[in-house]
Amino acid sequence: MADETKWTRRGFLTRSAQLAGGALGAAALASLGLPGEEERPSPYGPLRVDPAGVIDLPAGFSYTAFSPVGAPMDDGLLTPGAHDGMAAFKGPQGSVILVRNHEQDLRGWSPYGKDAALLSPAIRQKLYDGASPCLGGTTTLVYDMKSKALTKSFLSLGGTARNCSGGPTPWGSWLTCEESVVRSGGGFGKDHGYVFEVPASATGLTTPPPLEALGRFNHEGVAIDARTGVLYLTEDRGDGLLYRFLPTTPGKLEAGGRLQALRLHEQPGARTENWLGRTIPLHKRLAVSWVDLRDVKSPKDDLRKQGAAAGAATFTRGEGIFAGGEGIYFACTDGGVRHKGQLWLYRPGKAELSAKVGEATGTLELVAEPNDASVFDNIDNVTVAPWGDVIAVEDGPKGNGLLGVTPKGVVYPIGRYRKSVTELAGPTFSPDGSTLFVNTQFPGLTLAITGPWRPPAGPAPAGPAPR
Repeated sequence: MADETKWTRRGFLTRSAQLAGGALGAAALASLGLPGEEERPSPYGPLRVDPAGVIDLPAGFSYTAFSPVGAPMDDGLLTPGAHDGMAAFKGPQGSVILVRNHEQDLRGWSPYGKDAALLSPAIRQKLYDGASPCLGGTTTLVYDMKSKALTKSFLSLGGTARNCSGGPTPWGSWLTCEESVVRSGGGFGKDHGYVFEVPASATGLTTPPPLEALGRFNHEGVAIDARTGVLYLTEDRGDGLLYRFLPTTPGKLEAGGRLQALRLHEQPGARTENWLGRTIPLHKRLAVSWVDLRDVKSPKDDLRKQGAAAGAATFTRGEGIFAGGEGIYFACTDGGVRHKGQLWLYRPGKAELSAKVGEATGTLELVAEPNDASVFDNIDNVTVAPWGDVIAVEDGPKGNGLLGVTPKGVVYPIGRYRKSVTELAGPTFSPDGSTLFVNTQFPGLTLAITGPWRPPAGPAPAGPAPR
């Protein structure tokens, strides 16, 4: 790293913000306004300019860049473009396995090379939509933690459309979500809009079926409560829903289950975007119930309309979602009075599995809504750090930031991507908590960031405890 600097769009971030022990003092927080609305000085100190012009980080942090778009992979194919959602799993001999999304459809950086010259009949047969073929899907990477080097990469799912985000499972797989509802025809060979499960243990191209019971809609992300096996899913639409999937057999998603949508128990049909003023207040726990959904394959792409008619709450552009800390955190990218984003927390109820339809269970809380691009500019993908803070990335016209958000809604900067105005995506910690992996979408690149991450007080939680 080169000369120390301020983050210019957050001009009050100064050296005086560095507090003893790397933690924020209670008096300092009390003097800086309401958590959830303002940015606070980073516990890691101010950012330093990266001489390579990739990402600015605080003193003591560094990164390794690998797996750029177009790079040859070990299966003879090329690294696809539009790197997006991602999860990290424990690999053999001290390695980390990354399963990474690629948000492409019929256009983009093809893994099959120019004019699909590398697309053999054997590969085409394994693609979900081989008639197109779609250029979305997932790649699997093996990263050696000691040498800080990529040792293997290959295509692990192909023929899907706009694989944006997703989520890890407690049993060692990646749920990759299609942010698309295109139907067969017009260049597509099959309907899209599904979730697919890719094992982290895969050694090559997999052929998982679409998990139709999880619904067909404009999927973004999915999170699993490890204690109950319940799935929570976001929808990237201006009038999207927050979905809950109750599996018939936890851990066996192909066996089916019930798909539901969140309803504010005392405010049926609530709109949560706060665009016309903050009708949903910060830090108030709102009782939640759930409504059942039918015909979840949704040939007319109307699940959200069905849910809204039954009293479900609508969320604007639900994106990143992750289970950890106090519950299920999720982001709404353009929520808030000034459309700069919201961070929500759903705390599961004690009767999450046994409550009847329409019965209150769990609470929803608006954790952060700064309404200021200098705090966060369209919050997007999120993960939960081993110590309980949310780590988020931005997707706004002024934002290329890597941010931390405490459970109280205190926002602080961690890094800033400098290459272009493209978004960061897919933040995920290594299983040992020492490394944060994150993607740059255009041009596609993966970064491994190491440094003095705040150590967890104990082992990382397996998931949120029912409340």
